[in-house]
Amino acid sequence: MSGLFITLEGPEGAGKSTNLHYLAEHLRAAGCEPLLTREPGGTPVAEEIRSVLLSQHSERMDDDAELLLVFAARAQHLNSLIRPQLAAGKVVISDRFTDATYAYQGGGRGIDPARIAVLEDWVQGSLRPDLTLIFDLPVEVGMARARARSALDRFEQEHVDFFQAVRSTYLERAAAFPERYRVIDASVQLSAVQQQLHAVVEEILERWHD
Repeated sequence: MSGLFITLEGPEGAGKSTNLHYLAEHLRAAGCEPLLTREPGGTPVAEEIRSVLLSQHSERMDDDAELLLVFAARAQHLNSLIRPQLAAGKVVISDRFTDATYAYQGGGRGIDPARIAVLEDWVQGSLRPDLTLIFDLPVEVGMARARARSALDRFEQEHVDFFQAVRSTYLERAAAFPERYRVIDASVQLSAVQQQLHAVVEEILERWHD
């Protein structure tokens, strides 16, 4: 892989999507044209799976079925889009990736992380993000923002304990692998969040030029 793979993570209402575009704008200004994508989704087939994952259903979705659907969408996304773009030397920035699976299906649903790791190795092989930004904020703040933004999807309707577990898992992963993660304080005003991203833009450009 000759490109650079950047992922943005965080609980609901953390502002990932807004800041993804901020990062992209500053990278473009420096001559780097990134590919922006998201999970679940990113390709037509993966977007269909996203719709199933986020929609409400009359039947409760089984936790294992949810996990397998996440990785089915990821396999399509990786092989149809991400791997070819990285091989072409592109900077790829994804709104969520496998850290979200450990946080939501592992922390939130209580699925054993070892089971997630088996699927991660199967679907991804050795591919891992080069850099992961975790936009962190208190659960109550994030949920208030999410409610004000739009109608809540199936995940956003979960209870507070679910999202506390999601947040804790993200922070535990960042503490365990500090070389890959950068934790961004997303509880502050947007301008202050983006001030924190200036150093990240410089780091991405440095790695890209290398």
